[in-house]
Amino acid sequence: MITFENVTKSYGNTKAVDHMNLEIPDGEVFGFIGPNGAGKTTTIRLMTGIIQPDEGVIKLNGIDIRKDPMEAKRTFGFVPDTFDMYERLTGMEYLRFMGDMYGVSLEKRKVFTEKYLELFELKNAADQQIRGYSRGMKQKIAIMGALIHEPSIWILDEPMVGLDPQSVYLLKEEMRRHSESGRTVFFSTHVLDVAERLCDEIGVIKHGSLIAKGTLAELRGGEKNSTLEELFMELVEKGE
Repeated sequence: MITFENVTKSYGNTKAVDHMNLEIPDGEVFGFIGPNGAGKTTTIRLMTGIIQPDEGVIKLNGIDIRKDPMEAKRTFGFVPDTFDMYERLTGMEYLRFMGDMYGVSLEKRKVFTEKYLELFELKNAADQQIRGYSRGMKQKIAIMGALIHEPSIWILDEPMVGLDPQSVYLLKEEMRRHSESGRTVFFSTHVLDVAERLCDEIGVIKHGSLIAKGTLAELRGGEKNSTLEELFMELVEKGE
């Protein structure tokens, strides 16, 4: 479970996140959407402890990320929107490093790496340095590194960028499988048709404020045939 309690983060006079209250239960795929500069990435950086809120409390599985950051960070896997990776490592060395960081047993990581290198078609590139990888290959390795310790919460910032259609399909399958096992998936995206088909709930952010949250049916209200794209445009234009 992920909870935000009256969370605010400002940069100068601009509130990137403005008194956000949010609860995402276990077993759910939650899509986070909004215009550029709305506060999506700031929200994720707050949730992962990269930056600290000016006020408010963020809890991951009941653990306060500010008071007990190490314990909170053990609960999640994170795929950022940029690649700050150790690019002189090979793909396999990176996965070993991530396994060591999270204390994953040698037996479990062997089973994991064999499965996912095959699934994402990286077996032949596993012993090559990451600096020679394409963007899509780096994204796949980042996804694997975030999953290697079987986290109860999976956080992804624009995870489909750079992936080919087959890899997008596989990623969506993994996200759904993750939630169906009783775990939580939180991802930001601009690909609204993916969010529409995949998400149990959707949150819409504008100017740092959460302006809508609910299932697609709840967001539609009486407009049963509205697409998420149409609802998004209406919500963002209204701002409420």
